[in-house]
Amino acid sequence: MLHRRGRFDRLREIRELDPARDAHRIYRMTALWEFPFDVRMGLLLAFWRTFAVPSIAELLAATGETTTRTERRADDTGILMYTLIEHGLDHPLGRAATRRLNQLHRRYAIDNDDHRYVLGTFVFVGTRWIDRYGWRPLCCHERAAIYHFYADLGRRLRIADIPPDLASYATWYDAFEAERLAPTAAARQLITATKGLLADLPRPLRPVGERVADALLDRPVREAVGVPPPPWWARTLLTAGLGARASYLRHGAAPRGRQYLEGGLRAKTYPDGYDVATVGPARRTG
Repeated sequence: MLHRRGRFDRLREIRELDPARDAHRIYRMTALWEFPFDVRMGLLLAFWRTFAVPSIAELLAATGETTTRTERRADDTGILMYTLIEHGLDHPLGRAATRRLNQLHRRYAIDNDDHRYVLGTFVFVGTRWIDRYGWRPLCCHERAAIYHFYADLGRRLRIADIPPDLASYATWYDAFEAERLAPTAAARQLITATKGLLADLPRPLRPVGERVADALLDRPVREAVGVPPPPWWARTLLTAGLGARASYLRHGAAPRGRQYLEGGLRAKTYPDGYDVATVGPARRTG
């Protein structure tokens, strides 16, 4: 089928690389050049999905970070994740981001299975979103590279027993969700606080935007976070809009000519810039 010249050049480059050895290089191209919007959506949906696990939701609600400093909490997560994606785990900035993630999480007694699940959301939520709404399917090299990138990150975050390959991780991840997803008051509190992260719409359009946002969640997550089934028009608007976008990107859009994050990640809550080694809440002293 017709498409703009050069549209698949980067995919051909990815297929010439090794998914284990070149995991960061492949994932960086996938996240920053090929699917920048989709990867960002995947990270947001991964964040929301963790609310459906009671032990995770209750911890997030108890800290107050997600409900009282919602936009700052989202910016902190985005800064740390995109520092890793852009620079890699072995770059000085990537090492600083990894250290900061360890500092922020070791304050709490978090079960290793919860850690493995959260790591798995970074692997599977985004890839499954792209499978459904992306302008092209992910290739096997991209899928494997994403697994290797996050498995390496997980080891550096001292997460134990990460499944040894993508297929076994998917099996473990899906079984965890089938067993553990359940509704809680904490989940309802968290989703209410964070829905506004999806879009900054004019006030008259916010109810429409919220119903379309509801359509982004599948039934088990909606039930766990207390979101009602979206109306048919919200589902139709979502699938039609994303379908048209994917068709345009595949057949009409030119390949991206520059890095998506050129100039660094811009965060509203850090108007004067930030130090990746200190983003996030200050250390508690009490």
